[in-house]
Amino acid sequence: MVVKIRFSLIILLAAVLFTSCKKKPQQFTFISSTPHARWEESSFPVMPDQHEGIPVVNVDVTGLQQDIDGFGACFNELGWDALQLLPDTSREAILKDFFTPEGCDFTICRMPIGANDYSRDWYSLDETDGDFNMNDFSIERDREALIPYIKAAMQYTGDLKIWASPWSPPVWMKTNHHYACRPADVNDLGPEGAGREGVTEFIMEKPYLEAYALYFEKFVNAYRNEGVNLYAVHVQNEPNSCQSFPSCVWAPSDQATFIGDYLGPKFKADNVDAQIWYGTYERPSVANVDTILQDPEAGPFVTGVGFQWAGKEAIAGVHEKYPDMKLMQTESECGNGSNDWKAAEYTWSLMKHYLENGASSYLYWNMALDETGKSRWGWKQNSLVTVDSKTRKFKYNPEYYLFKALTHTVKPGAIKLKTPAEYDDMMVFLNPGNELAGIIVNTTFKNEVQQVKIGDRYLVIRLQPKSFNAFTVRL
Repeated sequence: MVVKIRFSLIILLAAVLFTSCKKKPQQFTFISSTPHARWEESSFPVMPDQHEGIPVVNVDVTGLQQDIDGFGACFNELGWDALQLLPDTSREAILKDFFTPEGCDFTICRMPIGANDYSRDWYSLDETDGDFNMNDFSIERDREALIPYIKAAMQYTGDLKIWASPWSPPVWMKTNHHYACRPADVNDLGPEGAGREGVTEFIMEKPYLEAYALYFEKFVNAYRNEGVNLYAVHVQNEPNSCQSFPSCVWAPSDQATFIGDYLGPKFKADNVDAQIWYGTYERPSVANVDTILQDPEAGPFVTGVGFQWAGKEAIAGVHEKYPDMKLMQTESECGNGSNDWKAAEYTWSLMKHYLENGASSYLYWNMALDETGKSRWGWKQNSLVTVDSKTRKFKYNPEYYLFKALTHTVKPGAIKLKTPAEYDDMMVFLNPGNELAGIIVNTTFKNEVQQVKIGDRYLVIRLQPKSFNAFTVRL
């Protein structure tokens, strides 16, 4: 009922603004990036009449879809190491470009619980075998890189929201007693691993399950004691993928048992108000998500579902089946280190897919890497910024300008608007304060002109070849 009232008020306010806006001349802001010219800002008049011969895209401000919670990326140890190669002034300039409204304005970010593929090496927060009471639990390792990285970002956005997920539990909690899925076979695994649905590597015995729930609680509390707003945990990174780097396979039914019988009750009993998400999910099957959300014990504890990689094939079905469930894109596909315009255009296709299918947030993966782009385990990947370890200089990659077009323009609290299906290279949002924000990408090698119709007004938008573009206009 509250949601319906809120939507009705927005629609009413938008209607009032449309009837009054004709009384004064108006401009809209426009930002464009191409392979040859990055982040060019300009403004153009809002037109009262349609221009014949220019395609028209109708924007309906009453076509309200999901709320937008924000955008961001992941804090990883190797990212911090790359930034440490730079002079202080350069490092701070990059952080400002990530975390201030003048830059990307990242407001939601991810971090690992223990090691991931972009850690310096393997570690967990308690490697003492049989320490069921977590007496040796410690985040001391995180004080070397992750906590300084997060604190450096928080200088520019104090209300930064952070969620975390493990890539692997402590090795003594796993059936193979190793951080990777199958250490004997690591040389045979591809970079995306192999599926092992129906298998669980965690030791599904009560003392281990209770200890692991305590492990999550101690992690949340330890970071909050550091002044870090850890607002949510996702139970396992890619729970169906057997990887050569830190990983752990869980059958959905066993994850439901852990959430419903251990983690959820533990958080509730000890008044830990961090959200619990089912994520990060990387398979096309909606049935696996059903197993969690429809479990009578686990379902009530789950706030949302996080998707990445092949999970993109499941998000539409989950959104249709659970329209009120919060959905998140948790890790933008990381490429192969090319850091080129083609990779950025592919990321645009991912952004569209996730946001058109109900995601309330979209997260990049590595913010910064050195020129090798390599993980500790050898996989070369893309990043928003590349730091040259020899020259101690840095460059912004094409994906940075694509992300900035979206995240600089679309603010937390925005509402996504439905756009015509026949024009799928544009997304439009209603920002707080009755501002319309749009993202338009031209993937062709030709100049394009679009006419965006908003009520009885028109924005004539000229798109350069191979360009990422954004516009804002007051309603």
